Amino acid sequence: MVFKNILLEQPEAGIYLLTVNRPTALNSLNSATLDEFAAALTRVAADEAARVLLVTGTGDKAFVAGADISEMRDATIEQAREFSEKGMRVMHALERLPVPVIALVNGYALGGGCELALACDWILAADRAVFGQPEVNLGIPPGFGGTQRLPRRIGTARALELLTTARQVKADEAATLGLANHVCPASELRSKGLEMARVIASKGPVAVRLAKQAVQRGGNLDLFAACALETELFAQAFTTQDRKEGMSAFLEKRPPKFSGR
Repeated sequence: MVFKNILLEQPEAGIYLLTVNRPTALNSLNSATLDEFAAALTRVAADEAARVLLVTGTGDKAFVAGADISEMRDATIEQAREFSEKGMRVMHALERLPVPVIALVNGYALGGGCELALACDWILAADRAVFGQPEVNLGIPPGFGGTQRLPRRIGTARALELLTTARQVKADEAATLGLANHVCPASELRSKGLEMARVIASKGPVAVRLAKQAVQRGGNLDLFAACALETELFAQAFTTQDRKEGMSAFLEKRPPKFSGR
């Protein structure tokens, strides 16, 4: 697929950067953009050398300002359902990507933009970032997972307040709520994101993927079953070359040279 609404780059080995690139529409998500996003995620997932994905938006005003309202305005119930299902598929694919995904929120992350950030594993926010789920102002609830991921991120009561009042949250409050992991000056957002990605890329790739898998799958299990899952994934790691290399490097007091196998 030739991308028109997104950019997919590899600024460094193993590190992908996916940028929503519709600046004249504040990077809003329409059907075509969602299709491109899905194709890009398929490409990253298929790359065994991938280590981290960074997600951001073009420009200095918006990460993603929401879903494209002009596309939704005259939608029928069937079209609305199809649009929501398409958005949900993209968010699920993003969440299930084998490698860690970091949202670099550079501006407004509203509606579908907030939902996109929530589908990432964590959020690094610029100091000018603004988050919100303002869909009730349009007479609709969120449709790309906001009613489900936001409560899981910040708690039911706080999430329901934001969902029903449409109140917007600036970066510092987002960090206090646990919505964003870190806040940094806007001018440093990309460099901080790459710095974080480099740290992850330097670790054992199989171990990183197993850790993400354990957290995601374990979150839907009771504690006993989740710990049993961890034991199984821990044991699986002992079949890898990376485990041998990591432990040997530690005992030999040298940096490890991980291969991803």
